[in-house]
Amino acid sequence: MLAIPDLTGKLVVVTGSNSGTGKEAARRIADAGARVVMAVRTVAKGEQARAEIVARHPHADIEVRRIDLADLASVREFADGLIADGVPLDVLVNNAGVMAPPTRMTTADGFELQMGSNYLGPFALTVRLLPLLLAADAPRVATMSSGVANFGRIRFQDMQWDRRYSPYFAYAQSKLGNLMFTQHLAVVAAERGWNLTSTGAHPGYTRTNLQSTGINLGRDKPTRGLLNRLDFLPSQDVVPGTEPLLHAATSPDVVAGGYYGPGGRFSLVGPTVTARPTRRAMDAATNARLWTESERLTGVAFPASAAL
Repeated sequence: MLAIPDLTGKLVVVTGSNSGTGKEAARRIADAGARVVMAVRTVAKGEQARAEIVARHPHADIEVRRIDLADLASVREFADGLIADGVPLDVLVNNAGVMAPPTRMTTADGFELQMGSNYLGPFALTVRLLPLLLAADAPRVATMSSGVANFGRIRFQDMQWDRRYSPYFAYAQSKLGNLMFTQHLAVVAAERGWNLTSTGAHPGYTRTNLQSTGINLGRDKPTRGLLNRLDFLPSQDVVPGTEPLLHAATSPDVVAGGYYGPGGRFSLVGPTVTARPTRRAMDAATNARLWTESERLTGVAFPASAAL
């Protein structure tokens, strides 16, 4: 099991932490001594998860705050609340996501749900929290991508899938966006002299409710979905499946722009290794174009206080 360094005195935000990899990350980061903010869409589920963590780790300093990454107003409210607290943010873990709704759905701001929730929401959150991150001694942003990013393309001509919606290719686009964001944030941090490390991770094939929740959005009767029918593939439970994200978020051995995932069979299971990003995520010009377009779509850009 991954050895997490002592995080006493650190403030860490983990999105989507009421279940799955987010909950496991919050649990183990809190057990390492950090103060953890569980950023969740449904507060009741977050409080239940918090109670389970505290029952196991009574010393855990952990609280629940609401954020809906599919609503930019909620993202702003969450960020403003943290900024009002005035406590430097040591680590932001962009974990939350939704996968493959069967029909095209939209966010509160009119974005396709996966592009909005998985990419644009975390983008806006990260940029809004930059003043708090840059106030910390050695801040880090760890963003969850997916091996499915290898099949993604950024459809600049139709990023919101207004035409010919494809559940899994839309998911792949959003996860490629996460990986491109990781790379470009690392480049910007280096250019501006920020002591901020941007890292990425993917969980391989980790069994969580991600595979079942999204595919049943809007359905009267639940279905297993494509990935749940691929039961011949190697898979792992949430404890080892969270380790790449924990490594990206806490290990002293990471590098800027580093990408981490399972090193076992088909890169779906096994101990954490350095993963190879798809070439589409390593095109600096395209990454910068996506960043500029994301600023336009969200209305969120680098704040003056975060610029040198």
